[in-house]
Amino acid sequence: MRGTSEDWGHQPLLNVKTNLPMDEAVGVLENAFRARNFVLIIGECWVDYDGRASSTLEWGERVTIFKKDGSVLIHRPTGYEPVNWQPPKCAIVVNRRDSGILITAARSQPREIISIEFRNVSLVAVGSLDDTGDFALHVTEAQMKQAILIAPDLVEAGLTPLQQEKHVENAGFTDIYGEDKDGSMVVIEIKRNAATKDAAIQLNSYLDKIRKRVNRPLRGIIVAPDLRKSAQPMLQVLSIEFVKLDPEKCFSVLKTQKDMKLSQFIS
Repeated sequence: MRGTSEDWGHQPLLNVKTNLPMDEAVGVLENAFRARNFVLIIGECWVDYDGRASSTLEWGERVTIFKKDGSVLIHRPTGYEPVNWQPPKCAIVVNRRDSGILITAARSQPREIISIEFRNVSLVAVGSLDDTGDFALHVTEAQMKQAILIAPDLVEAGLTPLQQEKHVENAGFTDIYGEDKDGSMVVIEIKRNAATKDAAIQLNSYLDKIRKRVNRPLRGIIVAPDLRKSAQPMLQVLSIEFVKLDPEKCFSVLKTQKDMKLSQFIS
């Protein structure tokens, strides 16, 4: 039994039709593309692509998705990636053919066109989807540190990590200890969330201890996605620097370098 809206919360405004005659399917799709609706089609199709390369996909039963921004995704029954796709801002046109339905999605910059011919359509879903939720990528402080060790330029050009988790007597462990392009020593404190004045106090305690042991300039840097306003005066008083680093950038580095050992990047 189908639940009510009270049972299920918000219901997508989708109109689902199955086993449509081709002439009726053309009318439904024309109206949907004109209105920039979300469209999902399940049916047997043949696909041709011409643009930056060229490809042909022979007949098969697939799921094709047209999004309201003009993007197109064609999925096979297995695998999570589309076998063919078009980016947003495509002009989408549907035409009736003797053999079925031809849908083309084209864009001009760069010139690309994908042609999808359906000889049967088992399901069409048309309508709108409501999605205003924020996306939060969950990257830990440890993963941010790994990304910086792999790609020190995330913090600044010319940074050379020398040691991670360096022990500082009676103070704790620094996240990263290194050297900048001018030869100054650098102590980096990493925070996954907005850095507070406590982070500045913590980093300053490391700097006080290390300063007594080194005979060259020493810098302290807090790396975090953001800095609390209440922490800004403390950084100025203590001469500690702040570098804004989005976790998404760290995730991208880790994704591309996932098979590389961190030991390669530590002197």
